[in-house]
Amino acid sequence: MSHYSGPLLTRPVAASLLAARDAGAGEWSGSLDLEVSNGHAALQADTWQWRDRRYPYPSALKDRTIYYWDGDAFAPVARYAGSLIKLVPTEWGAPTFEIDGIKMLPTSKESPLDDARRKVALVEPRGKVVLDTCGGLGYFAACCLEAGVARILSFEKNADVLWLRTLNPWSPDPGAPASSGRLQLSHADVSQAIVQMADASVDALLHDPPRFGIAGELYAQAFYDQLARVLRKGGRLFHYTGSPNKLTSGRDVPREVAKRLEKAGFKAQLALDGVLATRR
Repeated sequence: MSHYSGPLLTRPVAASLLAARDAGAGEWSGSLDLEVSNGHAALQADTWQWRDRRYPYPSALKDRTIYYWDGDAFAPVARYAGSLIKLVPTEWGAPTFEIDGIKMLPTSKESPLDDARRKVALVEPRGKVVLDTCGGLGYFAACCLEAGVARILSFEKNADVLWLRTLNPWSPDPGAPASSGRLQLSHADVSQAIVQMADASVDALLHDPPRFGIAGELYAQAFYDQLARVLRKGGRLFHYTGSPNKLTSGRDVPREVAKRLEKAGFKAQLALDGVLATRR
């Protein structure tokens, strides 16, 4: 799917457009792509123009929601197909996303892209072939591309997440010149696709699965054995686990993960909000 190139609105941006018009301004300056860039919109009484196209002024936009032009109106970047999945704005520009109200990326202290950048740095992707098991919005992939990765193989199981990516200007586009053909994005379940991959075919691994209760198969010993099989000796893996509350869950997920990775053939240690492991 090609990336969307129209305007993206949040409630504050829409309010700013209306305030500028009501003040008699003929032009508005700001960002209509979630702070990727700044530009100008020409203002008239009933419409505003951006990139040679006119749009109506939106009304009654909700907080914590991003809107795109669907051809007829500004619609929320959200879908419901058993679960409500939506793109959610952040103060950092780069958005996060939610599934049934559960935030999928940390955003309280820094941009989700900066968070991804610190984790990607642990596997030193420059010049390497990297497997990105659960692509999400593509922030791991974006940081790998930025760091000079040779090739990144990214899998995403959820079709609605892939749709969110086409509307998120911070998500890397495999077909864009900046990707230089280095990003291969597949709509597939990595727990099934990985069995078709050759032994020692990747140099580094990034594993950011949904929480255990949603995707237990991505924490299973059988899957970790497959990760060890496709990773060359000496290759690094970063496995995001988060920090689930041991008192309420009764489990120490990061240490459980480290033990399973050790059994699969890794040397593992806790790092950041997950586990950093090296293939023995």
